[in-house]
Amino acid sequence: MLPYPLLSASLVLTWLALNGFTLGHLILGCIVSVFASWGMASLRPAKPRLPKWYLLPKLLGIVLYDIVRSNIAVASILLTGRRGRFKSGFMTVPLDLEDPTALAVLSVIITSTPGTAWLEYNSLNRTVLIHALDLVDEEAWRVLIKTRYEALLMEIFE
Repeated sequence: MLPYPLLSASLVLTWLALNGFTLGHLILGCIVSVFASWGMASLRPAKPRLPKWYLLPKLLGIVLYDIVRSNIAVASILLTGRRGRFKSGFMTVPLDLEDPTALAVLSVIITSTPGTAWLEYNSLNRTVLIHALDLVDEEAWRVLIKTRYEALLMEIFE
């Protein structure tokens, strides 16, 4: 059984368009497309469980508020010429999240907030490396990420 029949058909047609139509190329294209379809199926992530999906609007509201607030802060740094008076830097934040979908959502939240970027997730010790444009207090950033985002994501996904 093919998990992605349209992908398989497209691959066979592409194979034939690139190599010309012969019986050998048709058979080889079919074999390649079957294995490619199975390979794609093995890469498919599990469907996320959202037992408390009704908390998603709350998370969205918090994120939108933080994005607007961060836009204003970054604009004030750039427009007022405070370039020498702020300290950018890297910090490591330990996480309790284990759900891959929740981690992906957290990475999108952190990266979409102006002035911050999710750089690396270490799955062995469950820490994330983050860059912040205005890193005044590392511990305040850790507390903000853990209490404002991670706690709510853990409630939504676990």
